[in-house]
Amino acid sequence: MARDIHFQRPDGTSVPGYLAEASHPVGAVVVIQEWWGLNDQIRGVAQRFARAGFTALVPDLYRGKHTVEAEEAHHLMTGLNFADAATQDVRGAVQYLKSLNLGSGKVGVTGYCMGGALTVLSSVHVPEADAGVVWYGMPPLEYVDASRIKMPLQAHWATQDAFFAIANVDALEAKFAEAGVRYEAHRYLAHHAFANETAQGPGRIPNTQYDAAWAEQAWDRTMRFFGQQLG
Repeated sequence: MARDIHFQRPDGTSVPGYLAEASHPVGAVVVIQEWWGLNDQIRGVAQRFARAGFTALVPDLYRGKHTVEAEEAHHLMTGLNFADAATQDVRGAVQYLKSLNLGSGKVGVTGYCMGGALTVLSSVHVPEADAGVVWYGMPPLEYVDASRIKMPLQAHWATQDAFFAIANVDALEAKFAEAGVRYEAHRYLAHHAFANETAQGPGRIPNTQYDAAWAEQAWDRTMRFFGQQLG
């Protein structure tokens, strides 16, 4: 069962979101959108998590706006307050799922591209979350206080990513190592958005490319990780 809902941020503001409910949940996951917004593709990701046993909530960070145009997506993303999105929208979504006490009662956070960057920020700023999985996205290093990260993290990086250079990933991982973050990383000979099935064919934007084989392997690793950490 999937439906649109509203939940509260820590500051009391109501936020729209999309909830995909697992029939027999073992836990729950907050899924953070790419820069396109809360579209059908990210709804499909939430539904896939639900079928795998994790009730999934996608907070609508753009408040009803979404697009298929890269220029507009960039405009929407640059207008987003990332600190507010992590500390209020994502944290509120985690707290909402915690209140449902589904399965183990544990809640993970995962996100793609822009959502991957917000997953890293959430690992710093959302103490209620129990685990995180980052998909090919990271914030600027100066915003990552790795000493505050208490949850285990898994990450999936594309070595040919034109938007998030692997050299910057090296620097992020060095910060994680120095702070003793429980961290598991996987790298794929792939381009940005390799797990997004809409990043293929004539409509895809340059420098993105879906790869079904790598996407499936990354998904399997994510399921094992969340199963261990949230189950």
